[in-house]
Amino acid sequence: MNLHEYQAKELLKKYNVPVQEGIPVETPEAAAEAYKQLKVQYGNEFAVVKAQIHAGGRGKGKIRGTEQRGVAVGKNAEDVKTIAGNILGGTLVTIQTGEAGKLVNKVLVAQDVYYPGPNPVKEFYLSILLDRAKGQNVIMYSTEGGMDIEEVAHSTPEKIYKEWVKPNMPLQPFQARNIAFNFGLSGEAFKNMVKFVTSLYNAYVGLDCSMLEINPLFKTSDEKIIAVDAKVNLDDNALMRHPDLEALRDITEEDPTEVEAGKYNLNFVKLDGNVGCMVNGAGLAMATMDMIKLSGGDPANFLDVGGTANAQTVEAGFRIILKDPKVKAILINIFGGIVRCDRVAQGVIDAYKSIGNINVPIIVRLQGTNAKEAKELIEASGLKVQSATLLSEAADLVNKALN
Repeated sequence: MNLHEYQAKELLKKYNVPVQEGIPVETPEAAAEAYKQLKVQYGNEFAVVKAQIHAGGRGKGKIRGTEQRGVAVGKNAEDVKTIAGNILGGTLVTIQTGEAGKLVNKVLVAQDVYYPGPNPVKEFYLSILLDRAKGQNVIMYSTEGGMDIEEVAHSTPEKIYKEWVKPNMPLQPFQARNIAFNFGLSGEAFKNMVKFVTSLYNAYVGLDCSMLEINPLFKTSDEKIIAVDAKVNLDDNALMRHPDLEALRDITEEDPTEVEAGKYNLNFVKLDGNVGCMVNGAGLAMATMDMIKLSGGDPANFLDVGGTANAQTVEAGFRIILKDPKVKAILINIFGGIVRCDRVAQGVIDAYKSIGNINVPIIVRLQGTNAKEAKELIEASGLKVQSATLLSEAADLVNKALN
Protein backbone atom coordinates (compact mmCIF):
# COMPACT_ATOMS: atom_id res chain seq x y z
CA MET A 1 0.00 0.00 0.00
CA ASN A 2 1.42 3.36 -1.05
CA LEU A 3 1.22 6.52 1.03
CA HIS A 4 1.21 10.18 0.09
CA GLU A 5 4.21 12.26 1.08
CA TYR A 6 2.33 14.15 3.79
CA GLN A 7 1.08 10.88 5.31
CA ALA A 8 4.55 9.34 5.23
CA LYS A 9 6.11 12.32 6.98
CA GLU A 10 3.57 12.25 9.79
CA LEU A 11 4.38 8.59 10.42
CA LEU A 12 8.13 9.19 10.32
CA LYS A 13 7.83 11.96 12.91
CA LYS A 14 6.46 9.38 15.35
CA TYR A 15 9.82 7.63 15.09
CA ASN A 16 11.74 10.87 15.71
CA VAL A 17 12.75 11.26 12.08
CA PRO A 18 13.22 15.00 11.31
CA VAL A 19 11.17 16.03 8.26
CA GLN A 20 10.43 19.12 6.22
CA GLU A 21 7.23 20.39 7.83
CA GLY A 22 4.17 21.14 5.74
CA ILE A 23 0.41 21.45 5.63
CA PRO A 24 -1.74 19.39 3.18
CA VAL A 25 -4.57 21.39 1.56
CA GLU A 26 -7.22 20.91 -1.12
CA THR A 27 -7.95 24.49 -2.26
CA PRO A 28 -5.84 27.47 -3.41
CA GLU A 29 -7.26 29.60 -0.58
CA ALA A 30 -6.20 27.02 2.00
CA ALA A 31 -2.74 26.95 0.40
CA ALA A 32 -2.38 30.70 0.95
CA GLU A 33 -3.40 30.31 4.59
CA ALA A 34 -0.93 27.45 5.01
CA TYR A 35 1.85 29.69 3.68
CA LYS A 36 1.02 32.36 6.26
CA GLN A 37 0.99 29.79 9.05
CA LEU A 38 4.37 28.37 8.02
CA LYS A 39 5.85 31.86 7.75
CA VAL A 40 4.81 32.69 11.31
CA GLN A 41 6.02 29.34 12.63
CA TYR A 42 9.36 29.07 10.83
CA GLY A 43 10.09 32.59 9.62
CA ASN A 44 10.59 31.54 5.97
CA GLU A 45 9.72 33.90 3.14
CA PHE A 46 9.40 31.05 0.62
CA ALA A 47 7.25 27.90 0.64
CA VAL A 48 7.20 24.83 -1.58
CA VAL A 49 3.96 23.62 -3.17
CA LYS A 50 4.01 19.88 -3.89
CA ALA A 51 1.40 17.84 -5.77
CA GLN A 52 0.33 14.79 -3.76
CA ILE A 53 0.10 11.73 -6.00
CA HIS A 54 1.39 8.16 -5.77
CA ALA A 55 4.23 8.65 -8.25
CA GLY A 56 7.76 9.97 -8.38
CA GLY A 57 9.25 12.55 -10.71
CA ARG A 58 6.84 15.28 -9.57
CA GLY A 59 9.51 17.98 -9.76
CA LYS A 60 10.13 17.34 -13.44
CA GLY A 61 6.53 16.45 -14.25
CA LYS A 62 4.05 18.95 -15.66
CA ILE A 63 0.33 19.53 -15.39
CA ARG A 64 -1.11 18.43 -18.73
CA GLY A 65 -1.60 21.32 -21.13
CA THR A 66 0.50 23.74 -19.07
CA GLU A 67 4.08 24.46 -18.07
CA GLN A 68 3.24 24.12 -14.37
CA ARG A 69 5.57 21.72 -12.58
CA GLY A 70 4.33 19.34 -9.92
CA VAL A 71 6.65 20.94 -7.37
CA ALA A 72 7.19 24.70 -7.34
CA VAL A 73 8.42 27.43 -4.99
CA GLY A 74 6.11 30.28 -3.96
CA LYS A 75 7.56 33.62 -2.82
CA ASN A 76 4.47 34.94 -1.06
CA ALA A 77 0.89 33.98 -0.18
CA GLU A 78 -0.51 35.09 -3.53
CA ASP A 79 2.20 33.22 -5.41
CA VAL A 80 1.48 30.03 -3.43
CA LYS A 81 -2.24 30.43 -4.08
CA THR A 82 -1.63 30.75 -7.83
CA ILE A 83 0.66 27.71 -7.98
CA ALA A 84 -1.80 25.59 -5.97
CA GLY A 85 -4.61 26.72 -8.28
CA ASN A 86 -2.58 25.63 -11.30
CA ILE A 87 -1.88 22.20 -9.82
CA LEU A 88 -5.11 21.24 -8.04
CA GLY A 89 -7.62 19.55 -10.31
CA GLY A 90 -5.02 19.11 -13.02
CA THR A 91 -3.49 15.91 -14.37
CA LEU A 92 0.19 15.60 -13.50
CA VAL A 93 2.25 13.67 -16.03
CA THR A 94 5.59 12.35 -14.79
CA ILE A 95 8.10 9.76 -15.91
CA GLN A 96 6.42 7.27 -13.56
CA THR A 97 2.77 7.98 -14.40
CA GLY A 98 3.18 7.69 -18.17
CA GLU A 99 1.02 9.70 -20.53
CA ALA A 100 -2.14 8.91 -18.57
CA GLY A 101 -0.90 11.01 -15.66
CA LYS A 102 -2.63 11.31 -12.28
CA LEU A 103 -5.30 13.70 -11.09
CA VAL A 104 -4.09 15.97 -8.27
CA ASN A 105 -6.63 16.37 -5.47
CA LYS A 106 -4.31 17.68 -2.79
CA VAL A 107 -1.06 19.66 -2.44
CA LEU A 108 1.41 19.93 0.40
CA VAL A 109 2.55 23.45 1.27
CA ALA A 110 5.95 22.90 2.87
CA GLN A 111 8.53 25.01 4.66
CA ASP A 112 11.62 26.32 2.87
CA VAL A 113 14.70 24.41 4.02
CA TYR A 114 17.18 26.03 1.64
CA TYR A 115 17.69 29.00 3.95
CA PRO A 116 21.13 30.70 4.13
CA GLY A 117 23.59 29.84 6.88
CA PRO A 118 27.23 29.25 7.74
CA ASN A 119 27.59 26.02 5.74
CA PRO A 120 26.64 24.87 2.23
CA VAL A 121 23.48 22.80 1.84
CA LYS A 122 23.67 19.30 0.38
CA GLU A 123 21.21 16.78 -1.10
CA PHE A 124 21.67 13.05 -0.54
CA TYR A 125 19.68 9.93 -1.45
CA LEU A 126 18.73 7.07 0.89
CA SER A 127 16.30 4.16 0.65
CA ILE A 128 15.61 0.97 2.60
CA LEU A 129 14.13 -2.18 1.09
CA LEU A 130 14.44 -5.96 1.11
CA ASP A 131 17.28 -7.56 -0.80
CA ARG A 132 15.56 -10.82 -1.72
CA ALA A 133 18.74 -12.40 -3.04
CA LYS A 134 20.47 -12.02 0.34
CA GLY A 135 17.37 -12.28 2.52
CA GLN A 136 18.38 -9.09 4.30
CA ASN A 137 17.23 -5.50 4.43
CA VAL A 138 19.52 -3.19 2.49
CA ILE A 139 20.10 0.54 2.90
CA MET A 140 20.99 2.08 -0.45
CA TYR A 141 22.41 5.58 -0.40
CA SER A 142 24.31 8.10 -2.47
CA THR A 143 25.90 11.51 -2.14
CA GLU A 144 24.16 12.46 -5.40
CA GLY A 145 20.57 12.95 -4.27
CA GLY A 146 17.83 14.91 -6.01
CA MET A 147 15.80 14.65 -9.19
CA ASP A 148 18.54 12.94 -11.25
CA ILE A 149 19.15 9.94 -8.99
CA GLU A 150 17.98 7.50 -11.70
CA GLU A 151 20.63 8.85 -14.06
CA VAL A 152 23.25 8.60 -11.31
CA ALA A 153 22.39 4.92 -10.75
CA HIS A 154 22.56 4.27 -14.50
CA SER A 155 25.70 6.22 -15.43
CA THR A 156 27.77 6.11 -12.22
CA PRO A 157 26.70 3.05 -10.20
CA GLU A 158 29.89 3.32 -8.13
CA LYS A 159 28.28 6.31 -6.40
CA ILE A 160 25.56 4.05 -4.96
CA TYR A 161 26.54 2.56 -1.59
CA LYS A 162 24.84 -0.35 0.19
CA GLU A 163 24.64 -1.41 3.82
CA TRP A 164 22.94 -4.73 4.67
CA VAL A 165 21.19 -5.45 7.96
CA LYS A 166 20.67 -9.02 9.19
CA PRO A 167 17.11 -10.23 9.84
CA ASN A 168 15.71 -9.54 13.32
CA MET A 169 18.71 -7.36 14.10
CA PRO A 170 18.67 -3.58 14.64
CA LEU A 171 20.86 -1.28 12.60
CA GLN A 172 24.20 -1.36 14.38
CA PRO A 173 25.83 1.93 15.50
CA PHE A 174 28.93 1.27 13.39
CA GLN A 175 26.72 0.87 10.31
CA ALA A 176 25.01 4.21 10.89
CA ARG A 177 28.42 5.83 11.36
CA ASN A 178 29.68 4.18 8.18
CA ILE A 179 26.79 5.70 6.21
CA ALA A 180 27.44 9.15 7.66
CA PHE A 181 31.14 8.78 6.83
CA ASN A 182 30.44 7.79 3.21
CA PHE A 183 28.24 10.87 2.91
CA GLY A 184 31.41 12.87 3.64
CA LEU A 185 29.99 14.45 6.79
CA SER A 186 31.75 15.57 9.96
CA GLY A 187 31.03 17.35 13.19
CA GLU A 188 27.41 18.13 14.03
CA ALA A 189 26.12 16.99 10.63
CA PHE A 190 27.80 13.59 11.15
CA LYS A 191 26.12 13.13 14.54
CA ASN A 192 22.74 14.19 13.17
CA MET A 193 23.04 11.80 10.23
CA VAL A 194 23.79 8.87 12.56
CA LYS A 195 20.66 9.68 14.58
CA PHE A 196 18.59 10.17 11.41
CA VAL A 197 19.56 6.87 9.78
CA THR A 198 19.00 4.93 13.01
CA SER A 199 15.53 6.45 13.51
CA LEU A 200 14.65 5.89 9.87
CA TYR A 201 15.56 2.20 10.03
CA ASN A 202 13.45 1.84 13.17
CA ALA A 203 10.55 3.39 11.26
CA TYR A 204 11.06 1.00 8.33
CA VAL A 205 10.85 -2.02 10.64
CA GLY A 206 8.17 -0.64 12.96
CA LEU A 207 5.81 0.30 10.15
CA ASP A 208 6.35 -2.98 8.24
CA CYS A 209 7.45 -1.13 5.13
CA SER A 210 8.25 -2.87 1.88
CA MET A 211 10.16 0.22 0.75
CA LEU A 212 11.12 3.56 2.29
CA GLU A 213 12.82 6.21 0.15
CA ILE A 214 14.09 9.66 1.16
CA ASN A 215 15.05 11.81 -1.81
CA PRO A 216 16.36 14.30 -1.16
CA LEU A 217 17.80 13.56 2.24
CA PHE A 218 18.89 17.08 3.07
CA LYS A 219 21.68 18.72 5.07
CA THR A 220 20.69 22.28 5.92
CA SER A 221 23.03 25.26 6.19
CA ASP A 222 23.00 24.87 9.98
CA GLU A 223 23.92 21.14 9.83
CA LYS A 224 20.48 19.63 10.42
CA ILE A 225 19.56 16.40 8.60
CA ILE A 226 15.94 16.21 7.42
CA ALA A 227 13.71 14.29 5.02
CA VAL A 228 12.55 16.73 2.37
CA ASP A 229 10.55 14.04 0.58
CA ALA A 230 9.38 10.64 1.77
CA LYS A 231 8.05 7.74 -0.26
CA VAL A 232 6.69 4.92 1.87
CA ASN A 233 5.23 1.61 0.67
CA LEU A 234 3.64 -0.58 3.33
CA ASP A 235 3.56 -4.37 3.18
CA ASP A 236 -0.10 -5.26 2.53
CA ASN A 237 0.36 -8.59 4.30
CA ALA A 238 1.27 -6.80 7.55
CA LEU A 239 -1.67 -4.39 7.66
CA MET A 240 -3.48 -6.71 10.08
CA ARG A 241 -1.01 -5.42 12.65
CA HIS A 242 -1.66 -1.80 11.71
CA PRO A 243 -5.40 -1.05 11.38
CA ASP A 244 -4.62 2.65 11.80
CA LEU A 245 -2.36 2.56 8.76
CA GLU A 246 -4.93 0.76 6.62
CA ALA A 247 -7.17 3.79 7.08
CA LEU A 248 -4.59 5.89 5.18
CA ARG A 249 -5.26 4.05 1.92
CA ASP A 250 -6.26 6.34 -0.96
CA ILE A 251 -8.17 4.20 -3.46
CA THR A 252 -8.49 7.15 -5.88
CA GLU A 253 -4.78 6.61 -6.60
CA GLU A 254 -5.24 2.93 -7.44
CA ASP A 255 -6.48 1.17 -10.56
CA PRO A 256 -10.31 0.90 -10.21
CA THR A 257 -10.37 -2.69 -11.46
CA GLU A 258 -7.78 -3.74 -8.89
CA VAL A 259 -9.81 -2.05 -6.15
CA GLU A 260 -12.96 -3.87 -7.29
CA ALA A 261 -11.10 -7.18 -7.42
CA GLY A 262 -9.99 -6.68 -3.83
CA LYS A 263 -13.63 -6.55 -2.72
CA TYR A 264 -14.04 -10.14 -3.92
CA ASN A 265 -10.66 -11.29 -2.53
CA LEU A 266 -9.36 -11.75 -6.06
CA ASN A 267 -5.63 -11.36 -6.68
CA PHE A 268 -5.69 -9.10 -9.72
CA VAL A 269 -3.00 -7.05 -11.46
CA LYS A 270 -3.80 -5.16 -14.64
CA LEU A 271 -1.35 -5.53 -17.53
CA ASP A 272 -1.19 -4.11 -21.07
CA GLY A 273 -1.94 -7.20 -23.16
CA ASN A 274 -4.91 -8.51 -25.15
CA VAL A 275 -5.71 -11.89 -23.52
CA GLY A 276 -7.63 -11.94 -20.27
CA CYS A 277 -6.57 -14.66 -17.82
CA MET A 278 -8.49 -16.35 -15.02
CA VAL A 279 -6.49 -18.95 -13.13
CA ASN A 280 -6.36 -20.51 -9.66
CA GLY A 281 -2.93 -20.42 -8.07
CA ALA A 282 -0.08 -17.99 -8.64
CA GLY A 283 2.27 -20.59 -10.16
CA LEU A 284 -0.32 -21.80 -12.64
CA ALA A 285 -1.16 -18.18 -13.46
CA MET A 286 2.48 -17.44 -14.30
CA ALA A 287 2.72 -20.58 -16.45
CA THR A 288 -0.51 -19.63 -18.23
CA MET A 289 0.81 -16.15 -18.96
CA ASP A 290 4.00 -17.67 -20.38
CA MET A 291 1.96 -19.93 -22.68
CA ILE A 292 -0.09 -16.98 -23.88
CA LYS A 293 3.12 -15.12 -24.68
CA LEU A 294 4.59 -18.10 -26.51
CA SER A 295 1.41 -18.49 -28.56
CA GLY A 296 1.69 -14.93 -29.87
CA GLY A 297 -0.57 -13.13 -27.42
CA ASP A 298 0.03 -10.83 -24.47
CA PRO A 299 -1.55 -11.27 -21.02
CA ALA A 300 -4.00 -8.48 -20.19
CA ASN A 301 -3.96 -9.27 -16.50
CA PHE A 302 -2.88 -11.54 -13.69
CA LEU A 303 -5.99 -12.95 -12.01
CA ASP A 304 -5.75 -15.64 -9.35
CA VAL A 305 -9.22 -16.61 -8.08
CA GLY A 306 -7.65 -18.67 -5.27
CA GLY A 307 -8.50 -22.05 -3.86
CA THR A 308 -11.97 -21.09 -2.60
CA ALA A 309 -13.39 -19.85 -5.89
CA ASN A 310 -17.12 -20.18 -6.41
CA ALA A 311 -19.65 -19.11 -9.01
CA GLN A 312 -19.88 -15.58 -7.54
CA THR A 313 -16.14 -14.90 -7.52
CA VAL A 314 -15.74 -16.31 -11.02
CA GLU A 315 -18.50 -14.03 -12.30
CA ALA A 316 -16.86 -11.06 -10.59
CA GLY A 317 -13.55 -11.94 -12.21
CA PHE A 318 -15.26 -12.24 -15.58
CA ARG A 319 -16.78 -8.78 -15.29
CA ILE A 320 -13.48 -7.23 -14.25
CA ILE A 321 -11.63 -8.76 -17.21
CA LEU A 322 -14.29 -7.59 -19.67
CA LYS A 323 -13.94 -3.97 -18.50
CA ASP A 324 -10.64 -3.85 -20.34
CA PRO A 325 -11.34 -2.82 -23.97
CA LYS A 326 -7.99 -4.28 -25.06
CA VAL A 327 -9.09 -7.84 -24.26
CA LYS A 328 -9.61 -9.86 -27.47
CA ALA A 329 -9.91 -13.30 -25.87
CA ILE A 330 -10.30 -14.84 -22.41
CA LEU A 331 -8.47 -17.95 -21.21
CA ILE A 332 -9.77 -19.72 -18.11
CA ASN A 333 -7.30 -22.26 -16.79
CA ILE A 334 -8.37 -24.03 -13.59
CA PHE A 335 -6.76 -26.99 -11.89
CA GLY A 336 -9.27 -28.49 -9.48
CA GLY A 337 -7.39 -29.33 -6.32
CA ILE A 338 -9.19 -27.54 -3.52
CA VAL A 339 -11.55 -25.72 -5.85
CA ARG A 340 -14.11 -27.85 -7.74
CA CYS A 341 -14.12 -27.47 -11.52
CA ASP A 342 -17.91 -27.72 -11.73
CA ARG A 343 -18.24 -24.66 -9.47
CA VAL A 344 -15.99 -22.70 -11.78
CA ALA A 345 -17.92 -23.93 -14.81
CA GLN A 346 -21.18 -22.84 -13.20
CA GLY A 347 -19.61 -19.43 -12.54
CA VAL A 348 -18.66 -19.12 -16.20
CA ILE A 349 -22.20 -20.05 -17.28
CA ASP A 350 -23.83 -17.67 -14.78
CA ALA A 351 -21.52 -14.83 -15.78
CA TYR A 352 -22.17 -15.41 -19.46
CA LYS A 353 -25.94 -15.36 -18.97
CA SER A 354 -25.84 -12.44 -16.56
CA ILE A 355 -23.60 -10.24 -18.70
CA GLY A 356 -25.40 -11.10 -21.91
CA ASN A 357 -23.70 -11.14 -25.27
CA ILE A 358 -19.92 -11.51 -24.89
CA ASN A 359 -18.13 -10.62 -28.10
CA VAL A 360 -14.72 -12.08 -27.26
CA PRO A 361 -13.83 -15.78 -27.59
CA ILE A 362 -13.67 -17.75 -24.33
CA ILE A 363 -11.33 -20.72 -23.97
CA VAL A 364 -11.75 -22.92 -20.91
CA ARG A 365 -9.38 -25.57 -19.58
CA LEU A 366 -10.64 -27.35 -16.47
CA GLN A 367 -8.67 -30.23 -15.01
CA GLY A 368 -8.85 -32.01 -11.67
CA THR A 369 -11.71 -32.39 -9.19
CA ASN A 370 -15.08 -32.77 -10.98
CA ALA A 371 -13.53 -31.86 -14.35
CA LYS A 372 -15.88 -34.30 -16.13
CA GLU A 373 -18.95 -32.72 -14.53
CA ALA A 374 -17.62 -29.28 -15.43
CA LYS A 375 -17.23 -30.19 -19.08
CA GLU A 376 -20.76 -31.58 -19.16
CA LEU A 377 -22.13 -28.37 -17.66
CA ILE A 378 -20.43 -26.20 -20.25
CA GLU A 379 -21.42 -28.43 -23.18
CA ALA A 380 -25.04 -28.51 -22.01
CA SER A 381 -25.18 -24.74 -21.60
CA GLY A 382 -25.08 -24.09 -25.34
CA LEU A 383 -22.69 -21.19 -24.85
CA LYS A 384 -19.97 -20.29 -27.33
CA VAL A 385 -17.17 -21.54 -25.13
CA GLN A 386 -14.22 -23.54 -26.45
CA SER A 387 -12.81 -26.24 -24.17
CA ALA A 388 -9.31 -27.71 -24.06
CA THR A 389 -7.66 -30.57 -22.20
CA LEU A 390 -3.99 -29.61 -22.43
CA LEU A 391 -2.60 -26.16 -21.76
CA SER A 392 -0.85 -26.23 -25.13
CA GLU A 393 -4.25 -26.85 -26.79
CA ALA A 394 -5.69 -23.88 -24.92
CA ALA A 395 -2.79 -21.73 -26.09
CA ASP A 396 -3.39 -22.78 -29.71
CA LEU A 397 -7.07 -21.83 -29.39
CA VAL A 398 -6.02 -18.44 -28.04
CA ASN A 399 -3.70 -17.98 -31.00
CA LYS A 400 -6.50 -18.80 -33.45
CA ALA A 401 -8.87 -16.44 -31.65
CA LEU A 402 -6.40 -13.58 -32.05
CA ASN A 403 -5.68 -14.33 -35.72
